[in-house]
Amino acid sequence: MEKNKNGILLETGTNEIEIMEFTIDGNLYGINVAKVREVMVSAPVRPVPHAHPSVEGIFKPRDTVITVVDLPRYLMNRDFEKQEKDLFIVTNFNKMYIAFRVHSVEGIVRMSWRDIQKPDKTISGGKEGVATGIAQYGEDLITILDFEKIAADISPQTTIQMDEVKKMRNRRECSLPIWIAEDSVLLSKIIEESLTTAGYDNIRSFSNGQELWDTLQEVNQNGVVDEQVSLIITDLEMPQMDGHRLTKLVKTDKDLQRIPVVIFSSLISREMWVKGKEVGADEQLSKPEIGHLVDVIDRLLEKRAEEEEKEYRYEQ
Repeated sequence: MEKNKNGILLETGTNEIEIMEFTIDGNLYGINVAKVREVMVSAPVRPVPHAHPSVEGIFKPRDTVITVVDLPRYLMNRDFEKQEKDLFIVTNFNKMYIAFRVHSVEGIVRMSWRDIQKPDKTISGGKEGVATGIAQYGEDLITILDFEKIAADISPQTTIQMDEVKKMRNRRECSLPIWIAEDSVLLSKIIEESLTTAGYDNIRSFSNGQELWDTLQEVNQNGVVDEQVSLIITDLEMPQMDGHRLTKLVKTDKDLQRIPVVIFSSLISREMWVKGKEVGADEQLSKPEIGHLVDVIDRLLEKRAEEEEKEYRYEQ
């Protein structure tokens, strides 16, 4: 593998990721380049009263006010002296801009999701830890951080809110099978609970796209795919196989392409939306929009039922 400095990946569905390497206290970490808007020299920050201890404050580099998170303090649980050579990694995910202070940026590497392993609980800090994957690049081990989890720890209202779905109680129950590919145990549980509250009672979750794809092939070979899965919801960032690759495999398989695929991710920017369309996603939603997700599922399942009814009548 060679280092790549050309920005976002041009081809979609290759199961590759570009990771920006950065250091904190001499340790090597990584972030998906798709989350990064820019890297800039650290700047003066205005403190915010009653903020989380890891929130330095806010600054306004141009027209947007951005929250600054002291990532060294968050990860190490202690204060580090601020240095002029510190950098801000300005990110955009879940429709938010957040700048994370780091000590250095080492560069960008491209690798396959297959080279990224889910960390065990001793590394990730339990089921809901902040290490979402461990990648080996040459002799280096890169700890890929779960920035959505970090943001949710600091500001819980930035993640999926169950209140949206609780308003949907007393809906008609639906037993059509829905499969979910999501590597975060926390988010997978929240999505399951949300859909169950909304009346969907036949849900099966997988920890990455590869597990879902392998199982999908098994049920297809047994000729029971229509009975086993009516709709797929997938995250984008997952070890082993990402959501774009999973979507492309489903939509290019003549036996499976009828299954609606919804990409539910924190990374639905304009660029990523285009990539999702290229691989055939039926819908793409940003993760906080759980109420919208339920509406989309309703519509896609109703549309599929209508198509199947037309086919049945035609065959008769």
